[in-house]
Amino acid sequence: MDRRQRKTRAAIFTAFRSLLSRKRYEQITVQDILDEADVGRSTFYAHFETKDMLLEAMCNEIFDHIFEGSLCDYREHGDNLESKLSHILWHLYQQQADILAVLSGESSALFLSYFRQRLDAFFSLYLEDFSLDVPRDYLLHHLVGSFTETVRWSLKNGMKTSPEETARYFLQVMGK
Repeated sequence: MDRRQRKTRAAIFTAFRSLLSRKRYEQITVQDILDEADVGRSTFYAHFETKDMLLEAMCNEIFDHIFEGSLCDYREHGDNLESKLSHILWHLYQQQADILAVLSGESSALFLSYFRQRLDAFFSLYLEDFSLDVPRDYLLHHLVGSFTETVRWSLKNGMKTSPEETARYFLQVMGK
C-alpha cells in the first residue's frame, strides 16, 4: 500500500471507531462511514467489500497488536502462561474503548469469533501445562471459552481488576 492508501485506510478506521463510540454497530451504515471519513463510496469499497469486512480488519488490527509476532515466539520467550495472559489483558485494556463499542451490539458475535480463533492458536501452545485427564480438544475449547468469558467479565466490571490479578483468577479457576 502506498502512503495515500494507508492514509485513506486510517481515515476509514478512525471514522468507524468514532461511529462505534456513538452508535451500535448494526445502526452504522456504509454511508455513515463515508461521511465521517470524508471518502467516496468507490474508495471505501476499494479497501473493504462490506462493513463486516471493515470490522474484521479492525479486529485483526487489534489482535495483531495483542498477539504480536508469531505465536510460537510466546513459548520461546520463556515467560510463563500467567505473564502471557497478563500481556494479552494489558493490550485489551488499552483497546477497551474499541472493544466495548464492538461488544455492545450485533458485532459482538463477530468480534468474539475472531478473538476465539486467536486464543485457540495461543492456548494450543500451553495444553501440556495442564495435567488433566481430558481430551485435548475439550481442554482447548474450555480454556478459550473460559478466558473469553473472563475478558467479558473484566470489561463488564470496568476493568477494575488489574491484568495480573485477572490472569491469576483465571489460572486459579483452571487449577493452576
